[in-house]
Amino acid sequence: QVQLVESGGGLVQPGGSLRLSCAVSGRTFSGYAMGWIRQSPGMEHELVAAISRFGAATRYADSVKGRFTISKDNAKNVVYLQMHSLKPEDTAVYYCAADDTFSAIGTMSKYWGQGTQVTVSS
Repeated sequence: QVQLVESGGGLVQPGGSLRLSCAVSGRTFSGYAMGWIRQSPGMEHELVAAISRFGAATRYADSVKGRFTISKDNAKNVVYLQMHSLKPEDTAVYYCAADDTFSAIGTMSKYWGQGTQVTVSS
């Protein structure tokens, strides 16, 4: 059974930074592509960032390009989302997701964490 546990969310002022972490257990971590998906109140889930199994490929939503960076530490079984220049519209619950292939990472990903709240407000 795969378990994903997010941490690092919280309240931050506009322009600030946060780093989200997702610890993965249950199977060889390098066997998974990983991603971060967010959901704002009243909105659909949105894929924010994805990374391939060994980190060679990444992709980002247009809304976060240049501000967010996804990374993966296969030795520690952790995936990160570094967020800079945060905006109020980044406010959402952020979910960590895992799947067998990079192309499968998205709102239909096989495994999900329980989410961590990020609130950007002054």
